[in-house]
Amino acid sequence: MGTGNPDFDLFQLPEEHVALREAIRALAEKDIEPHAADVDENARFPREALTSLVANGFNAVHVPEEYDGQGADSVATCIVIEEVSRVCASSSLIPAVNKLGTMGLILNGSDDLKRQVLPAIAAGEAMASYALSEREAGSDAASMKTRARLDGNDWVINGSKCWITNGGESTWYTVMAVTDPEKGANGISAFMVHKDDPGFTVGPLEKKLGIKGSPTAELYFENCTIPADRIIGDEGTGFKTA
Repeated sequence: MGTGNPDFDLFQLPEEHVALREAIRALAEKDIEPHAADVDENARFPREALTSLVANGFNAVHVPEEYDGQGADSVATCIVIEEVSRVCASSSLIPAVNKLGTMGLILNGSDDLKRQVLPAIAAGEAMASYALSEREAGSDAASMKTRARLDGNDWVINGSKCWITNGGESTWYTVMAVTDPEKGANGISAFMVHKDDPGFTVGPLEKKLGIKGSPTAELYFENCTIPADRIIGDEGTGFKTA
């Protein structure tokens, strides 16, 4: 009933969200929009947008305050993404995928692992990506082939991921891999992989019809070795995390 009444303010944003929208819109129109056409035409990463977003604290507003972030809620994060996307879709994937690439860690990761990753994301010194999909396991993610096995104090990952947004630009990757093939979806675990981990490489970029300034890459894991404490949550909880 109330939705037809213009005086009914159920859907009005609170003042702080309105102020946030005004701030990020002004920044996007000033610093990001002038480069948007060149970014898309030349399929290049929107470096100017990243620099501006970081300088003004809009690159990862969702990171909790205890990890040096702003602790913005989901609506605030969506406003940032929406306003950047108004002028450049490629650039909007910086704040969007920073959130996607860290939400599993924020929800289920250990405090130590959060402290290892999140402050650098908040500061703009690093970005994060999310690696779930494989070529033979898109809509049926539980049938993924990437494997991880415990070897002493390390996890060793083998396999590949595809269609990874900001692949090659990100420092951290949330990676899903099978740790117990007998358990199906309950045998999948989640890990934080760093771009410099041995055995990790970024493959070729996809050629796309749009949003070309945001790289979409394959990831390869060839005996990729990471410390045992880089698992997100308990073994076998990766699909729930996803």
